[in-house]
Amino acid sequence: MVSPPVISSQPLPGTYWQWQGESIYYVKGGNPNSSCPPLLLVHGFGASTDHWRKNISGLASEFEVYAIDLLGFGRSAKPKRQYSGDLWREQIHDFITQVIKKPVILAGNSLGGYVSLGVAAQHPESASGLILLNSAGPFTDLVSSSPALEPNGLQKLLGNGVKWIWQQPLAKFLIFQYVSQPWVIRQTLEKVYLDKSAVTEQLIEEIRRPACDVGALDVFSSVFSTPQGEKVDVLLSQLNCPLLLLWGEGDPWINAKNRSVQFRQHYPQLTEYFLQAGHCPHDEVPDRVNDLIGEWVKANTSTSHQEYH
Repeated sequence: MVSPPVISSQPLPGTYWQWQGESIYYVKGGNPNSSCPPLLLVHGFGASTDHWRKNISGLASEFEVYAIDLLGFGRSAKPKRQYSGDLWREQIHDFITQVIKKPVILAGNSLGGYVSLGVAAQHPESASGLILLNSAGPFTDLVSSSPALEPNGLQKLLGNGVKWIWQQPLAKFLIFQYVSQPWVIRQTLEKVYLDKSAVTEQLIEEIRRPACDVGALDVFSSVFSTPQGEKVDVLLSQLNCPLLLLWGEGDPWINAKNRSVQFRQHYPQLTEYFLQAGHCPHDEVPDRVNDLIGEWVKANTSTSHQEYH
């Protein structure tokens, strides 16, 4: 009997890659697999490579696995920039071509799902497959209810006043100080995780720590003034690779059933599963997510992936 992969709650040590003059943090686990492309895991808003620690350790026994911190998050640099899905799409594409040097299977949660979809649709040579976990992003006919990046509680709370508030430096600073308090982070996570026991002190600290970095306030406020990116349905019309959707159906930020219908309408050949989890199923039910990813990757990829030259 084969023993199941051991899931570790400790993140692997990572390294840095220079991109557009900025330090980008990433983690690598596992070994090259001759029959499957590498996996590249892309986190959501406010998260980091740490949020994938249970998945890297669980998948590394069979696959080569990478996770990366988007510019402005985690241990990556936080320069004063206009942050957008387009910026992060180009970061991920360049990382694939310059560091991994062969097409990957992209897996993204929330904002990271929207970014991963952009890479797979607009840089098809970089993606052998796409896995979306409670992915964010607007559909053309749901613009009003689907913010471009992250439909979070703060945006809903502040409503139409949000743009005015971000023009007031003191208000912006005070809001950021408030939302980065450990008790507020815990409260937010407990709203979006079905299993409250998965909201550990370690998880709270992993989200709080990058918020203390120089530049974190500018990143946070930039996201609220980000122009909307390409619509999800437009990206799906450009997509030409296997697609797996994993839905935490208890997500209060994303209506999984409704979005499933939208995705199926525009990309009917997808595969999907609904899980007893909230907004971050990879962290809440990692065993199930790792199993589904592993099975799907082996069933949907071939040995035809090539290295870049």
